[in-house]
This record gives sequence, structure tokens and C-alpha cells, in this order.
Amino acid sequence: MSDQTLAPLKTVTLDVNGQRVVVSAMADTPLLLILRNDLQLNGPKYGCGLGECGACTVIIDGVAARSCVFPLSGAEGRMITTLEGLGSRERLHPVQQAFIDEQAAQCGYCMNGMIMTAKALLDRNPHPSEEQVLNELSANLCRCGTHIEIVRAVMRAARQKP
Repeated sequence: MSDQTLAPLKTVTLDVNGQRVVVSAMADTPLLLILRNDLQLNGPKYGCGLGECGACTVIIDGVAARSCVFPLSGAEGRMITTLEGLGSRERLHPVQQAFIDEQAAQCGYCMNGMIMTAKALLDRNPHPSEEQVLNELSANLCRCGTHIEIVRAVMRAARQKP
């Protein structure tokens, strides 16, 4: 038997996609695990677990953030938006629709990160240059090589914004 004690659970109230939810977990639990396992939100993906690939990207208080390295304790009182919070099946968000229109996905694994990063960029800068889009998305990995279509999709979404 070990003398180690488990870290105590922390109860946290989160604002996820406009809904208040209460969860209990260790304070350093990655937000991604809470979103996927406790809240059953499948938009953010587990990719690298190191915050390097972007598959787990969510928007926290308007800023794209890697949820696989974002601790639960840092999420309390902040507005969290996942892919599921952008639009609905009946009415897609303009960024989501642009990705479909430009056929920007092949395997689709990077799409969550690309779409969430693009949304955060367009909220800050509604009419970015292609260079700004490329720079913003440069830390999101896409193994399929659909970067040309992805950039076209973001530029299309920018043209559609008022």
C-alpha cells in the first residue's frame, strides 16, 4: 500500500457554449478531458497532448487555446466555446460553412483546431490578409496537406463577414 494521497477534487463551475456546468476533478486536469469525457463534446480532439498540434483548440474568452494543456483550475469563470458552440446542424457558423464550401477537409482530424483558430482570428480581425491567415494557422498541423483549401475557406468566411 502506498503512502501517497490523491490530490483533492476541485468543484468548478464552467461556462461552456453558453451553458453553466459544474464539474469535479483534480485542479490540474486538462480541460480537454473534462470537455470530452464529462461533457461529451467531441469537437476538440486529442492529438498530441502537448499543445503543439492544435486538434484540441477551443476559444477561451475570445482567444484560441489548446485545451489539452489548459488546466481545469484556469477555466473557472471564463467563457469557453467549442466547435459545438459555433453553430447548429440547421444553421452552421460562416466559418464552418466556408470549410464545407471549399472542401477543406480530408481526414478531418485537424478541422476542429483550424476552424476554432480561424474563428478567433476573424473575431479579432474580420478582414485578414492571406499572409495573416497563414501565420495564424501555422501552429495547427494538418497531415493531409489541405492547407490551400483551408486558407481559401478562411478567406471566404472573411468575405462573408459584415
